[in-house]
Amino acid sequence: MPQQQPVTPAPRILIVKTSSMGDVVHAMPVVADILAHFPQAQIDWLVEAPFAAIPQMHPGVRRVIPMAWRKWRHQLFSRATWRAIGALRQELQREPYDMVLDLQGLLKSALWARQARGPVVGYDRGSAREPLAAALYWRGVAVPRDLQAVQRNRLLAAAHLNVMPPTAVPVFGLRAPEPSWKPRNAYAVLIPNASRASKLWPERHWGAVGKRLASKGWQPLVLWGRPDEQTLAERIAADCDGDVPPFLSVGDMAGVLAGARQVVGLDTGFTHLAAALGRPTLGIYCDHDPGLAAITGQGRVASIGGKGQVPQRNEVLTLLLEHFAV
Repeated sequence: MPQQQPVTPAPRILIVKTSSMGDVVHAMPVVADILAHFPQAQIDWLVEAPFAAIPQMHPGVRRVIPMAWRKWRHQLFSRATWRAIGALRQELQREPYDMVLDLQGLLKSALWARQARGPVVGYDRGSAREPLAAALYWRGVAVPRDLQAVQRNRLLAAAHLNVMPPTAVPVFGLRAPEPSWKPRNAYAVLIPNASRASKLWPERHWGAVGKRLASKGWQPLVLWGRPDEQTLAERIAADCDGDVPPFLSVGDMAGVLAGARQVVGLDTGFTHLAAALGRPTLGIYCDHDPGLAAITGQGRVASIGGKGQVPQRNEVLTLLLEHFAV
């Protein structure tokens, strides 16, 4: 393995963390960690376009480079796709980097990292999510795979920057924009939708949670992202006299989350984003244990449930009372 090279006082660093939303959120504390040791660092970020608003919310990120691989991979024989890929390669090679830090550990992320001008570093073969990715790195380091996602990202960055492993509370550093739509009165947020059906919590429980939040004088606001999710949101809102916003962009959604008095959501990107924005956040897990991706933030947070342990309604309501005083 190549020896660690000294890091310049003002390194130019490209972070590669393209998806998913929760994973991008969990990588954000790396920016504050880098700047704590190298205040003059110039940090760019390669990310899937739907999630570009997240690194754009961090004042320490100089340039966000969006990509559309999720779209391109289904249209690889299109000339438009190859033109777009070529344009992205030109953007990645516009200037040299002192380090290209792949926090994803996948073959696709390693291949895209290699398109940039600079030494690509990441996990070693035993630590990467896809071991083959490690063969594409100039240097890889070992990071235990059983650590929480935020901690893994921070330890990987510290190892390649040749600094002490971080021990302080992670700082996400996100500044949500003012949303184009927002309730006039105090509100709490419910996030009952997720990317997989196995993550869903029984619909009949959400109304009870909404009513508990309403008893505090907070209007329940039920978020959604796709048309089929809107239908579920409307049913839950009707059950607890809540409200359903119009379709919101990621940036607008962040602005709404930043103003919430309380957030209760499934293990999904917006729930993790709410915690990163410092809001009191309760995450409900129904299809896997929260250990590696527990709700993490600088405010009051908690996770409940796990694989084969779908939380009961009373368990969630009790946790809201005892941990959040709701």
